[in-house]
Amino acid sequence: MANNTAIVVGAGHIGIACAHYLQKDGYDVTVVDRSTVGGACSHANCGFLVPSHVLPLTAPEAVWTGMKSVFQPKAAFRVKPQLRAELYRWMFEFARRCTKRQMLKAGNVLQDILDASMLEYRQLFSDPAMNCEWHDNGMLFVFRNDNDLQEFGRTDAMLADEFGLAARYMDGEELVEFEPALLKGLAGAYYYEGDSHLRPDRLNAVWSEQLGINGVSFVEQCSVDAVETLEGHVTGLLTPQGKMTADHYVFAAGAWSSEFADSLGCRIPVEPGKGYSVTMTRPEIMPTHPMLIPEKHIGVTPFENGYRIASMMEFAGFDDSIPRARIQQLKDSAVPYLKTPEGPIEQDTWFGWRPMTWDSLPIIGRVPRLSNALLATGHNMLGLSLAPMTGKAIADLIAERASDLPLDALSPTRFL
Repeated sequence: MANNTAIVVGAGHIGIACAHYLQKDGYDVTVVDRSTVGGACSHANCGFLVPSHVLPLTAPEAVWTGMKSVFQPKAAFRVKPQLRAELYRWMFEFARRCTKRQMLKAGNVLQDILDASMLEYRQLFSDPAMNCEWHDNGMLFVFRNDNDLQEFGRTDAMLADEFGLAARYMDGEELVEFEPALLKGLAGAYYYEGDSHLRPDRLNAVWSEQLGINGVSFVEQCSVDAVETLEGHVTGLLTPQGKMTADHYVFAAGAWSSEFADSLGCRIPVEPGKGYSVTMTRPEIMPTHPMLIPEKHIGVTPFENGYRIASMMEFAGFDDSIPRARIQQLKDSAVPYLKTPEGPIEQDTWFGWRPMTWDSLPIIGRVPRLSNALLATGHNMLGLSLAPMTGKAIADLIAERASDLPLDALSPTRFL
């Protein structure tokens, strides 16, 4: 094969997936990361694989929620005031898209990627070497308040009508029988049987290990300081370990992707959306199902050797602090729902910057002015769920094969 080398910048879920499909196509692949393989936002997220999550963040009520959060430092969804013009441009463009029409349009695009990625994952996990604690037992959306439950019921009806995603409704009594870790007296839940979960750090470890066995090289603690270009081509990446060259370059740098906008000559409107998690040893009464608690904006994930509470969303720039109050807020949020909301030992506290785009769609495609450079970024809160088909689409684009995805809707050219 001519032009058979590729460098992937970024070793999170997306970068690993890109390396997987490029290696399958016979490319000699090197993955470069400023930190470690599977670190950053890919390390300690909820681990949800969620075909049910077709609705983007650009919902009609999102603007009002964001405006209120400026005055609510403890809000689970919060925009911190900053003197950054790019943030307010991003917010303006996001607000413009918070209509029902745009929400449904983006949802249809996301559903195509989510469904296809789930099929790819099932094939991937059929390999015994890919043991990443994958459990295909659905997901609960749990509610304490009757009004909130009824409001979500309208969302569920819309999901059924528009996307064919009907959930199983459970009242409070049935819910406790189905998931004994939950407290009695809750209003009820919706159960999405097609969702599943895994341990994300374990996925990163076994997937990258298998790729290494198959010849993929991973270079950690190696930043890309500059991108050299000449006559519409990338000619190399300048790093502390020297100049790196390849035939093709894939930029899968997550929340840091916008740093490459000038050198790649295109707009990459990605803002870091900060989330938190706390991982504990298993509580006395352990949930058997992953769950989302929309009233508190948290997710709860059971693992074989641990238990995680995660989520929140802060637009606070690249703030790398982990305020103890935020971790305690995660723990406190689970108290009204679970019989044993905490595990006995706190194993890890974490934050990650999600790569948020203003239209809630990822950026997957060729860089407009550079023939051998591609972007695979901007997956918002769905990077894990969307990773396989992102990697497959990148491989299809490089090989100039037809793709099953609506790539025009995902292309970087939509920001020109």
